[in-house]
Amino acid sequence: MRISFILISFIFFSCKKSDTELIVTYPKNTTIPKGMVWVPGNSFTMGASENDSYALPHEKPAHPVEVDGFFIDETEVTNAQFKKFVEATGYKTTAERAINWEEMKKMLPEGTPKPADSLLAPGSLVFFKDIKEINGLDNWQQWWKWVLGANWKQPNGPNSTIIGMDNYPVVHITYNDALAYCKWANRKLPTEAQWELAAKGSLKESIYTWGNDYSKLDKSANTWQGSFPIKNNQIDGYNLMSPVKSYYSNSLGIFDMAGNVWEYTLDWYNTDYYSELANSNKVTKNPKGAAVPNNPNNPNQKERVIKGGSFLCNANYCSSYRISARMGMTEDSSSDHIGFRTIVTLDMLKKTEK
Repeated sequence: MRISFILISFIFFSCKKSDTELIVTYPKNTTIPKGMVWVPGNSFTMGASENDSYALPHEKPAHPVEVDGFFIDETEVTNAQFKKFVEATGYKTTAERAINWEEMKKMLPEGTPKPADSLLAPGSLVFFKDIKEINGLDNWQQWWKWVLGANWKQPNGPNSTIIGMDNYPVVHITYNDALAYCKWANRKLPTEAQWELAAKGSLKESIYTWGNDYSKLDKSANTWQGSFPIKNNQIDGYNLMSPVKSYYSNSLGIFDMAGNVWEYTLDWYNTDYYSELANSNKVTKNPKGAAVPNNPNNPNQKERVIKGGSFLCNANYCSSYRISARMGMTEDSSSDHIGFRTIVTLDMLKKTEK
C-alpha cells in the first residue's frame, strides 16, 4: 500500500502419499530456540473449508498438503526484539528511508505522473482512528492516511513513541525489513502452508485458531467490534493494537495468530495458485507458494501473502481472523497493522550447530 496510497469447500479427490517421511517430532537432544514452540509435522486441508460462510474465492479451492515440523515464534516479533536488531546492525527500515521515484515508477503503469516531493518523503500508512463517517467500504483511502515520519519507532508519526510498548508487535515493517531481521536472527519467515499448520495446531479442520465457534471471537482475538471504521465497541478490551499474549494461545501455545496484526509469509500472492495445487490431484509436500505473483486487481505490483488479519477486521469488512484468510501486500509496503513472526527448521538448527 506504500506505493498505491501515494498514487493512488473442500475439494475431494483421491490422493497419493508423498514419497518421503514426514518430520513430526524433533530429536531428543534438540535445544528449543528461545521464545519458540514446536509445530508437529502433519497433513491437512489448506484453504477455506466448505462450512466457512465468510470464505472468499481466493481462499479456494481447498487442497491437501503435508508440512514437516518446525519451530515458530510463540508471539509476533515485538518492539523490544526488533530494537535489539536495529541496535546491533544500525538498520533503517523502509519507512525511514526516502522514496526513490526512479525505482518506484518501474512498478507503475507507464506514464504515471510523479507525485509531489512532499509525498516522496519517508513515512507509512496509519489508520485514521478519528474518522466520523464514510461513503461505503470500497475505498480504503477513507480510513488510511499517509503520515510523514511514521515508522516503527513513531507508529503514529512525529511526536509519537513506543516507550512502554516493548511487548507490542513491531509494526510499520515491510516484507524486506522482515527478511533483514530474519537474516540477523538466523530465522525465516514461514511459508503460507507452515503458517496455516501452526495456526490450526491440533485442530486440523478448524475455521479459527480456537475451533469453529464464532461466538468465542471476542475473547480469543483482538479484532474490531461495532461499526467499522467509525466506532469500535472494544468488547475484546482494546481499541487498536494490543500487547502480545493478551488472549489465550491456540492448542500449541502460539499467541495472536488471529487478529492484532497481519503477518508476512514467504509466498507470492497468486490468485491462481490454489487451483494449480488442487488440479494436480496429489498431496503437495511442503508447498513453497506460487512461482510468480499474480493479482488481477493489482497487476503492476508484486505482492506477498499476509495472514491472520488484524485489530481492524470484523465480519462486515474483512473477517480475516479466519485461518484460511489471506491478502496480498507489496514488498515495500508498511502500515500500523502489519507485523511478522519467524520460524526455525531442523535443517537451520543443524547448520548453526556446525
